[in-house]
Amino acid sequence: MSYLRLGVSGQPVRILQARLGVPADGDFGPATEAALKAYQQANGLQVDGVAGPDTFMHMGLGELVLLAPGAQGETVKKLQAALGVPADGQFGPMTEKALQAFQTAHGLSGDGLAGPETLAKMPAFAATIGPTQVAASTQAAAPPVSGSTAPATLPSLNPAAPAKPAPASSIWSTVKGWL
Repeated sequence: MSYLRLGVSGQPVRILQARLGVPADGDFGPATEAALKAYQQANGLQVDGVAGPDTFMHMGLGELVLLAPGAQGETVKKLQAALGVPADGQFGPMTEKALQAFQTAHGLSGDGLAGPETLAKMPAFAATIGPTQVAASTQAAAPPVSGSTAPATLPSLNPAAPAKPAPASSIWSTVKGWL
C-alpha cells in the first residue's frame, strides 16, 4: 500500500506537496501534515494526516496509488466492483486472486498489486488514471533533496519491520518498493 505520512521523504512527497501548495522539499514534515489535514477536512475525507489511496484519488494523484493486500477504503471498493468480487473495502485474498487474473488477462505482470498501469486498464479508473499518469509514474524520479545526507527510506506499515530503501528508478518503483 502506498501511504505518505510524517517522516517519509522522496519524490512522491514532492508531488503531494506541490498539489497541497506547500514548499515541495520532499520531506513530509509538520507543515505538510497540517496542509494535508486541512485538505482532508475540507473534502470530507478521513482526517488523519496520512495520504493513502482514497486521498490520492480525490486529489487526482492516481500515479501514487498502489493497492495491495491489507489496503482498505473506498478506492478498494471501487477496485473490487471493477473485478466483480464482493465490494467490502478490504483488500484480501479474494481480491488479490481476482486482480492477478485480471492482470494476466490484460498482459500485465500478475503481481496482485494494483498500481497506475493496472488501474488504467479498468474502465472504472480509466477516467481518473489516464495514460498521462501512467507515463508520469514511470519517469525517472528526481535526485535526493540537496543537502540530505541520509538515504531515502520509507517506513514499513509493520512497526516490527525495518525501513526499506526507496528505489530511485521511478515514482512507480518507489511506491512499489514500499511493500
